[in-house]
Amino acid sequence: MRERATAFAPASVGNVAIGFDILGFSVDALGDRVGVARRREPGVAIGAVRGIAGEVPHQPRDNTAGRALLAMQEAVRPGCGFVLEIDKGIPLGSGLGGSAASAVAAVVAANALLSAPRSPPELLKFAMAGEAVASGSPHVDNIAASLYGGLVLTVGIDEPRVKRIPVPAAIRAVIVHPHMFLATAKARAILKSSVELSDFVWQTAHLAGFISGCYTDDLDMIRASLEDVVIEPQRQALIPGFQQVRGAAMQAGALGCSISGAGPSMFAWALEGRSDAVMSAMRREFESVGLAADGWIVDLNGSGARVID
Repeated sequence: MRERATAFAPASVGNVAIGFDILGFSVDALGDRVGVARRREPGVAIGAVRGIAGEVPHQPRDNTAGRALLAMQEAVRPGCGFVLEIDKGIPLGSGLGGSAASAVAAVVAANALLSAPRSPPELLKFAMAGEAVASGSPHVDNIAASLYGGLVLTVGIDEPRVKRIPVPAAIRAVIVHPHMFLATAKARAILKSSVELSDFVWQTAHLAGFISGCYTDDLDMIRASLEDVVIEPQRQALIPGFQQVRGAAMQAGALGCSISGAGPSMFAWALEGRSDAVMSAMRREFESVGLAADGWIVDLNGSGARVID
C-alpha cells in the first residue's frame, strides 16, 4: 500500500444562479492540493498549510480537510492515522468553493492509501462533513462539482444522488474574482427563511428550463432561464458594483451572469467567441468601483478531483 499521496481538487461555482445548494460546476483553472501520509498514531494531524492560506485553522476538527478525514477514519477504520499538508490555491471567502476543495482533495488523497478504496458517493459524504465546518451545515453543490467535475446536480443530503449534466460545447464559463473577502456565513445569514409563491414558480421554471437547455443544446432556453429571482436579489448588495458588472457582462454578449456561490466572485456563461469580451467587461466594472479583479475562462466539461502524486 502507498504511504503518501497528493490530490488536486478544483475550485467550483455553487448555486449556478438558479440551483441554490444543488447545482455547481468545477473551475479547473485553480484549486487546492492536499498531501496525505500514513502515520502509526491514530487520528489526524495537520503538518503544514501553505499557499493562499489566510486564517486557516490548524486544529483538524476546525479545518475542512481535517474534519473530512476524521469522518473517513470513523467510517473506514483504516488502522492508521493521517498527516496532511494543505496547499491553498483558492482565495478564502471568494465564493469559489475553497473549503469544499480542501475537503475533497483530502479524502481523494487518503482514499489512495486505503487497501479497499471507497466509491465517489462515499467520498462525497466524508467531504460533506468537512464542508459543514465552514458553512455551519452540509452543502453539496461545491463538493460534488469539485469531486466529479463539470456541471453537477445533487439531490438529497443524507443519501445524495449526483448527476453530471452535459453542457453545449460552444459555451465557456467566465469567472471574475474581485479582491475582497466575503464570509459564507454572512452571506447566508441575510437570506429570508421563506419565498414568495410567485418567485418559487419562476425559480422552478428557470431551473427546469436551464437543465433542459443543457441537455438539448438550446442556447435560447439557457439564456432565458439563467436568472436567479430568489437569492441574487438578496445578496447583490454585498458585492460592490454588482449591477454594473452584471449589466456589462450581458451587454458584452453573456448568456447569463450571477453570483458565484456566496460571492463576491461572479460568473457568466458565454459562447467561446464572446468570453474574452465578457471577462474584460466584468473586470473593468469591478475596477471602476475600486476593486482589482482576477479572471478565468474555463471549459464547463472539466475534470474533477484526482491524485497527482
